[in-house]
Amino acid sequence: MSGNTIGTLFSVTNFGESHGSAIGCVIDGCPPGMELSEADIQPELDRRRPGTSRHVTQRNEPDAVEILSGVYDGKTTGTPIALLIRNADQRSKDYTAIAQSFRPGHADYTYWHKFGIRDPRGGGRSSARLTAPTVAAGAVARKWLLQRYGVVFRGCMTQIGDQVIPFEDWRHVNENPFFAPVADVSALEDYMDALRKAGDSCGARLRVIARNVPVGLGEPLYDKLDADIAHAMMGLNAVKGVEIGAGFASVTQRGTTHGDSITPEGFESNNAGGVLGGISSGQDLEVSLAIKPTSSIISPRNSIDVQGQPVEVVTKGRHDPCVGIRATPIAEALLALVVMDHALRHRAQCGDVTLAVPPVSARRQ
Repeated sequence: MSGNTIGTLFSVTNFGESHGSAIGCVIDGCPPGMELSEADIQPELDRRRPGTSRHVTQRNEPDAVEILSGVYDGKTTGTPIALLIRNADQRSKDYTAIAQSFRPGHADYTYWHKFGIRDPRGGGRSSARLTAPTVAAGAVARKWLLQRYGVVFRGCMTQIGDQVIPFEDWRHVNENPFFAPVADVSALEDYMDALRKAGDSCGARLRVIARNVPVGLGEPLYDKLDADIAHAMMGLNAVKGVEIGAGFASVTQRGTTHGDSITPEGFESNNAGGVLGGISSGQDLEVSLAIKPTSSIISPRNSIDVQGQPVEVVTKGRHDPCVGIRATPIAEALLALVVMDHALRHRAQCGDVTLAVPPVSARRQ
């Protein structure tokens, strides 16, 4: 294992580089007999792909997925599913100037020191371009979980920079480029326009949930469901913090408030975020992510080159001023991969024990 695979029974191995000929993944462990085609996967890739608004990178990638194996007569065979996404709009010359220097806040410095070599084109393996195969694999997991248990995944942006975004309705999320749950995003657009003109970047906060999750998923002590969720989310580029349920707000809560009271009709609140003792409770899984500002910006910054000499770095090219804008579909996919893996692991350990979703009286918006 070298860090390129996620999952135990439903495992996904990611391959490729930002400016290579293609990127993709191999899914191993998908149950046989599920109908699957490119049309099941492409809509999720379209939600994530670049060039969809002026607020994200203008790299024009169609992100058309190809299923190379693991499907026969339109159904999964139980063998490895290889998914390929060809790169079509690389501009490697944009990175010539930084091939011998390190961008502050980027993985350039650590990749070079770890491997003794690095691909500077678009960040190579450390690029957010490599999240596309994750989304493709997540689409496969989402379909199986929806058909088997009715699990639904949703995500939205709750803050961008210092702009807190109130929750209005889930239906607004797919109506704007920010995945914001509000009808009017004009203030967010003005904020991003000013940021881009200043040659700077900002971070974001995202919320992602899974609804109708069965009770019983998770393997304490060391493979708790929330531990694996945090592990997966921290594998997403630029994530610097993960919260489950009330998260850090738990610090100031009292036990009388934080503990989710239970009635015959279900839980009265969800401060635990759908996980108790590392096992799903049947409530919504509630996850929140903190994403750092984009490291590739045009504003000059101090750094060093590969000889250790001081340099000034200016990163040209096409970059997201906030990588969090396109991260919502990726976070949803990662949550789906974890839930899928644990659903199969539960079946392997507990056999005929039936997974069920209990009645829940209190659900958040």
